[in-house]
Amino acid sequence: MKTRDEALALLHEYTKSQSLINHALSVEACMRWYGDYFTKQGESVELELWGNTGLLHDFDYEMFPEPVSPNGHPFKGCSILAELGYPETMQRAILGHALYSNVPRDTLMAKALFAVDELSGLITASVLVRPDKSIFNLEVKSVMKKFKDKAFARGCNRDDIRLGSEELGIPLEQHTANCIEAMKPLAQQVFGVGA
Repeated sequence: MKTRDEALALLHEYTKSQSLINHALSVEACMRWYGDYFTKQGESVELELWGNTGLLHDFDYEMFPEPVSPNGHPFKGCSILAELGYPETMQRAILGHALYSNVPRDTLMAKALFAVDELSGLITASVLVRPDKSIFNLEVKSVMKKFKDKAFARGCNRDDIRLGSEELGIPLEQHTANCIEAMKPLAQQVFGVGA
């Protein structure tokens, strides 16, 4: 099993944009939160694997952004992960987070990755427009209002967010609350604001 330090080094090797690094950290935090949640529900979860999958799901995006190409995201990234000995379950989850890959999300980890990816971006955008830039008093209803405003954070695919929540089997409002909670420890690092 690769360590988080190894995964983080790989992320930094391929990704220089701080906003993409922050996104990777946010998705990692949500994946670890859900890994812990499902462990408590009696599922067998490898927390390090779940976290690393979140951390590396877009690591190739900056260098290989061309989708639907064997040399584009996430196909190129998965071939790099395969060469480095990362597990196939991670690669399949990463492929599955891109609908155009046509790889089914047939594991709980793959469903969780798809479910938290776009939503973490919407939550980040919702925090960054707040005057205090604090996630600690961000309410679900505020994110849901932004969710309905298609002009806000246009890059966040609402259909993917809705589908991800359905596949995970968690109502969207509760899923949003879970991801907000998961991202709170990143407040200083990602948003520059403490508690």
